Amino acid sequence: MRMTRMAALGATSLVLLVSACASGGSSSTPAATSAGASTPASVAPASEPASEPASAGPSIASQLVLGGPPECPTRPFCQQGLEKTYGITFKEFKPLDVAGPLTVEALKNGDVQVGMLLTSDPAYATNGFVLLQDDKKLQLADNLVPVLSKAIVDANPDVATLLNSATAKVTQSELTALNKAVTVDGQTSAEAATQWLTDNELLPATAVPSRGQDITVGSANFYEQEVLAEVFAQVLEANGFTVERKFQLGAREVVFPALEKGDIDLLVEYAATALEYVNKSAGEATTDATANVAKLNEHLAALGLVALEPASATDQNGFAVTTDTATQYSLTNLSDLANPAP
Repeated sequence: MRMTRMAALGATSLVLLVSACASGGSSSTPAATSAGASTPASVAPASEPASEPASAGPSIASQLVLGGPPECPTRPFCQQGLEKTYGITFKEFKPLDVAGPLTVEALKNGDVQVGMLLTSDPAYATNGFVLLQDDKKLQLADNLVPVLSKAIVDANPDVATLLNSATAKVTQSELTALNKAVTVDGQTSAEAATQWLTDNELLPATAVPSRGQDITVGSANFYEQEVLAEVFAQVLEANGFTVERKFQLGAREVVFPALEKGDIDLLVEYAATALEYVNKSAGEATTDATANVAKLNEHLAALGLVALEPASATDQNGFAVTTDTATQYSLTNLSDLANPAP
């Protein structure tokens, strides 16, 4: 059964979302709403407001209604950020929910033409929504990244190689499809993970002898976390490792300390949110995923942990339109909303 986005946020850790739209952090709450997560410092977009040419006429955005959390108009990663970074002003703002079912229905019904949804929401795949690309980098980069015990990687570098190979396949559309398989299509996390690994040719063709190493894979209490944890667990098992699963442990305040203590060895994280969690909201997260992971590893070293390569997929604030709206106004990027209305 599909979880509400509110529950999802609390589960995973979209620190950025909550700090931007719902006043609190996320990820300790991932993706979209955070339930009991630590709140990283809100980082306002650095770019200056863009000015629309005087002769351009009304923009596309000025013809459209934006929907999102009630706090969106004053949040640096929501309406406020869109105005400052992209120089766009909407016709109207309609308060809805935090990347939840109200926003989905409002988009479907045409009550709003642009809605704030998390970038990995299965609603994109289910409803044919188009995720407008954040081409001017408003959002902090919350790319998925495996975090695990450095001792395990040091003992067997193949672990990092295997996990990085899987992570490299997790694009935005692939993550959305995995989430849809679990929340909409009714597959178990194990079923969805096996099918995805098979489709992406990530399982060995022949049996691999046991490597004699045990690895415990954990997850927060959020469907996206569990299916990704299952993906990594199955990759390791198929390649000779003995895997124990400890899924649905709770929010970041529960699961990350478990990783630090060695109760689990591997956890799927979100780069910007994880960085702001371990640095106690010092505001170091940026819009660059590679930079976030590098800085995250500086903090993780003292904990005996290491972050591997980030996926291209994110779970953070995004802005969706229907396929019809995208076609009507030739929308691909958020910056397209500043173009003159047809």
